[in-house]
Amino acid sequence: MMCKAETCIFCQVVRGEIDVVKVYEDDLLICFMDIEPINEGHILIVPKRHVLDGDALTDDEAWGIMDMSRRLVRVLRERYKPHGYSMMQNGGVFNDIGHYHMHVFPRYKGDGFGWTYGEIEKPRAVEVVGKEIRLLLG
Repeated sequence: MMCKAETCIFCQVVRGEIDVVKVYEDDLLICFMDIEPINEGHILIVPKRHVLDGDALTDDEAWGIMDMSRRLVRVLRERYKPHGYSMMQNGGVFNDIGHYHMHVFPRYKGDGFGWTYGEIEKPRAVEVVGKEIRLLLG
């Protein structure tokens, strides 16, 4: 779902039109607490520029997001002593906001969060698909 920057909720956050609990901000990124957290400490990393998907990020945005996710994981480990952590991003029609964002949150055994698997036909052999992707990457 792509929306226009004028109506995008995250662009409104960037412009200061919506209050959030910010934990970090620089020229490229803003990080704030998720209002519907999976677990305590759930943070969103959002590029200030309106962009839908990760493949549309600039190199500086992509590196900044990954560096910030690494820094946040260190802080979350120190503060919450989790069993692990998750970093995730949904693209295309699965991006429910219409603006790229990376979730970073602490994980605990039994926290109830996990992958769900659909009822689809088994994919082709991993080796075949891996070879195709390697060729496409060059």
